[in-house]
Formats: sequence, C-alpha cells, structure tokens
Amino acid sequence: MKKFITLLLAVLMIGAVLAGCGQKADTKSSATDTAAVDGSDLDYVLNKGSLVVGITDFEPMDYKDNNGNWIGFDADMAALFAESLGVKVEFAEIDWDNKIMELDGKTIDCVWNGMTLTDEVKSAMSCSNAYCNNAQVVIVNSDTADKYQKAEDCKDLKFAVESGSAGQEQAEANGFEFTEVKDQATALMEVASGTSDAAIIDALMAAAMVGEGTGYENLTYTVSLNSEEYGVGFRKGSDLTEKINAFFDECKGNGKLKEIAETYKIQAALTD
Repeated sequence: MKKFITLLLAVLMIGAVLAGCGQKADTKSSATDTAAVDGSDLDYVLNKGSLVVGITDFEPMDYKDNNGNWIGFDADMAALFAESLGVKVEFAEIDWDNKIMELDGKTIDCVWNGMTLTDEVKSAMSCSNAYCNNAQVVIVNSDTADKYQKAEDCKDLKFAVESGSAGQEQAEANGFEFTEVKDQATALMEVASGTSDAAIIDALMAAAMVGEGTGYENLTYTVSLNSEEYGVGFRKGSDLTEKINAFFDECKGNGKLKEIAETYKIQAALTD
C-alpha cells in the first residue's frame, strides 16, 4: 500500500508539471492570436519574428540568383524593411490571382512584387505610397514590331497575360483575345515559343528581359497601353502601412532607395 501511495504521488507531481508546461505554451499561443485579432499587424509580425512577402518571378523586382536566393529591387528593399523591424524576411511565391486571399488568410504578410495600384488592389488592401512608375507594354517578335505601333494594330493578335494582373486588365480594356498564364515570365516564354503572338507585361520587366543582351533577344516591346504606379499591399487597416511609408521616406533621404534602384537599373522609374 505504501509503495502504491508513493507511486500515485509521483504520477500526480508529473501531471502537475506537464499541466504547467502546457499552460505556458497555451499562453504564448494566445498572445500571438490576440495580436492578430486586435488588428495590429506590426505586433503580429514582431511576435512571430518574420515578415512573409508574397512575390512572383518578376525580374528586375523579384527573381532568383544562381544560388537560388531571391534578389531584385523589391526583394532587396523587403529584406531591408524586415531588418528595420528586427525580424527576418521570408519570400513566398504565390499565384498572383490569389494574392488578396493569401494576404487575408495570413499565408503572407504583404504583397511586394511590382504591384500596380489598381482600384481593386486599393479597395482590398492597405497600400503604401507609390514608389515606382510603370506601364503595361505589348511584347512581340522584333521582326514584326513595325506592324504593331498602336493598340488598334494589335486587335488580331493572340496575347498571353499573367492571370489577375494589370496586363490582363489592359487586355480586357482593349478587347484583345488572350490566354491567362501563371506569371509574366511565362507570358514571355509563350511569345518566344510561338504559342502566343504577343504578351502584355510591365515596362520595367520588359526593359530587363527583352532585346539585345537579354535571354529574349528576338523579342521587343512596342505599344505602351497605360501609365501606372507600384505600391506595397498589407491587410486592410494594417499598422505596417505607416511603418513602410516612413521606411521609404528614410531610404529616400539617406540615398539607399536610389542605390538599390541603380543596382537593378530602374532608378529612372522611381517616384519623386
């Protein structure tokens, strides 16, 4: 009997210790959840120690180097912003058409990928001030470029556009026939392979990706369909928006924004 009582007391003590450990874990989890529920994105990001950035393969803004690391103007700036918050940066390649759902579902913490500040984007996200100017341009084979100098000239072409992108928006606005593809890099491949007659992509990407000295020497860009601006998107009501606007102002003041832009040859596109 004495042995039984001793064993019972030992079991009860172990149970109390385990319960105490469980309670601490629950408290930490509860604190993280509370930060998210209270609507402070800053607290949420600081608590988990990382800023998860939603991107696509989009040179010169976000693309991989030879070692598989994400680089580019947006990638470098995102890493610098995360560092200013005291957290690590993580990049998540997303389906661009699902960017709002990914953001609201907290799979990512922001969308930072040469994102055009469209009415849809501004109504669904809390957006930063614009940091880059851009346009949607038509990509065609160089040997046929002379035929396509105005939007009206392109009516009979079959386009490839990134699904859910500003390029798709322009294809729809101009009544073009188009096929939706995963990203802008795929749209370029469609034209290069002859699967599509043309593509609509961002002017900044076109400047980096097509023409002499690039991987698509036989492609060029012709018609500029619009003018637009890039911004970074957070969840509605996010307090990270104020943080990033202050960060951009600081980087303009100390020259870091221009320095990184010059690395990727997009300094002429920076907003004033």
